[in-house]
Amino acid sequence: MINLDLIVEEDSWDALGDLEALSRRAFAAGWSVAPAEGTVSLLLTDDAVLRQLNKDFRGIDKATDVLSFPALEMDRPLLGDIAVGYGVCAGDAATQAKTLPDHLTHLLIHGYLHLLGHDHMQPDEAAIMESLEISALASLGIANPYDSD
Repeated sequence: MINLDLIVEEDSWDALGDLEALSRRAFAAGWSVAPAEGTVSLLLTDDAVLRQLNKDFRGIDKATDVLSFPALEMDRPLLGDIAVGYGVCAGDAATQAKTLPDHLTHLLIHGYLHLLGHDHMQPDEAAIMESLEISALASLGIANPYDSD
């Protein structure tokens, strides 16, 4: 099962209620489609922090919704770190007509799959990763986020 180390740096996240329960539920759903044992360190923060992390680690100077940093094998049982920025996440949820808790759940599952080595840079990789996300979200009663209808 997944252990969670949760850090909330941005007060806006508090509006979602029990963030630890939401996060554990998301990671349990991710685990159900891609089991792994270990700890996920989760940072719920603001766009400025995500922008700086994106710049420092990816060379992209802009805010983003979620970043994943897989741990090295020698760092196990740590699976890695996930950081989510409130502003981009909330804005994307509104633009896509999704609830913020559902969108955050999707991003956490997405980030978890990245920690396990899944990616979406190539079409075949994207199809596998999206299929796992869709299955995990469906187990929680959350609609397919890739359905354009």
